[in-house]
Amino acid sequence: MATVRRTLWTLAVGALPWLAMLGCGLGGGDPSGRLRVVCTTGQVGDMLRRIGGEHLAVEVLMGPGVDPHLYKPTPGDRRRLNAADIVFYSGLHLEGRLAALLERLPSRKPVFAVTEVLVKEHKDRLRATEGGEATYDPHVWFDVSLWACCVDYAAARLIEVDPANAADYRRNADRYRAELEALHREVKQQLAQIPKERRVLVSAHDAFAYFGRAYDVEVRSLQGISTADEADLGSVNRLVDLLATRKIKAVFVESSVPPRNVQALVQGCAARGHLVKVGGELYSDALGPPNTPEATYVGVVRYNVKTIVEALR
Repeated sequence: MATVRRTLWTLAVGALPWLAMLGCGLGGGDPSGRLRVVCTTGQVGDMLRRIGGEHLAVEVLMGPGVDPHLYKPTPGDRRRLNAADIVFYSGLHLEGRLAALLERLPSRKPVFAVTEVLVKEHKDRLRATEGGEATYDPHVWFDVSLWACCVDYAAARLIEVDPANAADYRRNADRYRAELEALHREVKQQLAQIPKERRVLVSAHDAFAYFGRAYDVEVRSLQGISTADEADLGSVNRLVDLLATRKIKAVFVESSVPPRNVQALVQGCAARGHLVKVGGELYSDALGPPNTPEATYVGVVRYNVKTIVEALR
C-alpha cells in the first residue's frame, strides 16, 4: 500500500503544472464552474465542504450505512472519479478495494489522502496494526483532535490546485479546525460524566480505539479493524464474561455493520443471568442520512457521545 500512496502522490504533484498551464480547465466538470471534488467517505466529504464552501461541488462515493472496508466500486464511481478535478480519500487502507481504481486514475488528476499528514507529522499518535509493512488503524476521526490535524493539509492541497481562492480556503479551514478543537474538549467533558468503572464501550468491530485513547474509555469489540474479519466463538464468550462479571449494562451496534454479533452478546449474557441491552446504534465508518444533524461529522460525534453517555451513565 506504500507503493499506492507514493504513486498517488506522484500523480498529484505531477498534475499541478498541467493544471497551472490549463487554468480554465478547473471546474470544467461542473455546470456552475465550481471545482469538482470527489471524496470516498462522508467524513472526508464533509471536511472538504467545510473548507471549500461555495467554490467546490463535492460528491461522496460512499453514502450513509456504507462499510468502506467492504465497499466495491461501481461503474458510476469510475465515471465520477474520471470527471473529477481533484479526488480526496481517507487513506491508511480504509478504502482497500478502491485502491486499485485510485491508482489507475489519469496522470493529470490530483489525488490526495487526507491522513497523509498524520503519517508524515503525527506518526507517534497513530495506532500500529499487524502487517508486513507499516500499517495503521484508519479510524482516526474518532479522536477529534487527530482528525483536526488533517484540515490544514486538505486546505493546502486545494490551494495548490486552486490558488485563486486561497484566502477563502485558509479562512474556512481555520474556522473548521477551531470548531473541531472545541468539540474535542466538549467530548471529554461529556464522557467524564460516566463513572470510570462504567466507561466501557463494547461494539461490533475495532473502530473505536482512537476514541478510547483520546477520551479515557475502555473499548472492546468482537471483530478486528476491518469488518471483513470474523468474530469467533471465543471472542463472543470472552466479552460475555466481561459484561457479566463487571455488570456492564449496555453494548452498541453500528450503522454500517450488521447487528447479529452484538445480538449474540445480549443472548449470551441472558443465558448467564445478566441483563444487557443494546444501548443504541453508533455511527462508525459512515455518516448519517441527508438533511439530519448526523449527516455532518460534528453531528455524528455529538450523536455518538450522547448515545454512549445516556446508555452507560
